[in-house]
Amino acid sequence: MRELRIIFSAISVSLFFSCGQINSNLNQKSNKLIDTVSVVKKKTDSIHKDSLISIIGVGDIMLGSNYPSSASLPPDDGMYLMDSVKDLLGTADVTFGNLEGTFLNSGGKPKRCNTPDHCVCFRMPEHYAEYLKNAGFDVVSTANNHSNDMGEEGRLSTMETLDKYSMKYAGYSNYPVTIFEINGIKYGFTAFAPNTGTQNLNDISNARNIVSELKKQCKILIVSFHGGAEGYTAQRVLRRHEIFLGEDRGNVYEFAHEVIDAGADIVFGHGPHVPRAMELYKDKIIAYSLGNFCTFGKFSLSGPQGIAPLLKVYIDTNGNFIKGNIYSFKQINRGFPVPDNEANAVKIIKELTEKDFPETPLMINENGYIENTNLNLTTERKF
Repeated sequence: MRELRIIFSAISVSLFFSCGQINSNLNQKSNKLIDTVSVVKKKTDSIHKDSLISIIGVGDIMLGSNYPSSASLPPDDGMYLMDSVKDLLGTADVTFGNLEGTFLNSGGKPKRCNTPDHCVCFRMPEHYAEYLKNAGFDVVSTANNHSNDMGEEGRLSTMETLDKYSMKYAGYSNYPVTIFEINGIKYGFTAFAPNTGTQNLNDISNARNIVSELKKQCKILIVSFHGGAEGYTAQRVLRRHEIFLGEDRGNVYEFAHEVIDAGADIVFGHGPHVPRAMELYKDKIIAYSLGNFCTFGKFSLSGPQGIAPLLKVYIDTNGNFIKGNIYSFKQINRGFPVPDNEANAVKIIKELTEKDFPETPLMINENGYIENTNLNLTTERKF
């Protein structure tokens, strides 16, 4: 994969100064301007095949932690955790996941927690990033409640590690966006969370500004958020601010609509650790939570928390949703995904979508096929 790096354009620099999002050293890790545009080639030919763009999104990824000891690391050095999903992950033009933690071999300053009983720090060995790359991931969110687990050293190491393996990322307050090009399409990505060191999910005005200016730089804009309450009781989209462990985890319904109004084409949510409903808003797809995908060793995986949906969407070159599919996986043992023959991810997301958004033009069938009923599609429903 050949990568060309160019300095982010002056208009974006002006934007992020005006938003007050970051200081004059926009990319603190390397004393460079904020980001680069990467031009890459992927094996998929879907753009050329049917003029549609395919994008895969999954939820939380944490491949095992070496903090406070190696007891929470997976067997065989973790290299087989994604064997059951990597062939599918590699079929999209862009594949996204939420990186729930840091890449750091040792050291770092563990975060202080207001509620010690619920304080968990994730520190993944740096070479585990190669497993993500080899599995097919192109871009990850670094905006979540574990991105600051090991302090500044953890953040810097995570950025350097992702750079080393040519993976794109965004979401830190000092690294809010990324732009990359795949198969002739320029993508923008940005991510938000209600946590220290990340772009603030609850500052919707600032989020709108970032999204609207980033959209000027790219053709397709993907937005990620980490928000909402957590656990098996938090499967519904409430259309109001959600408070969990004393923290305002955002109004994810309002946020998703506002960033689409500002120019987002796809919104991928995560944070509740369970699947939530999907919605079509102005022909743009919103997945309110993709749950836990590959979370080894330190996550509760009982009930819906062990369901690991993989969402593949097809959009046109204007970012409008055409069709999609939910692939059902589940996490087993201490936490890695395998196919779920009972299709629980499909069942849960279908039911929640019908309950929470009965007015949405999305229709999900029992096989996970997602149809935009605003369109008169004559294409075969297998893809």
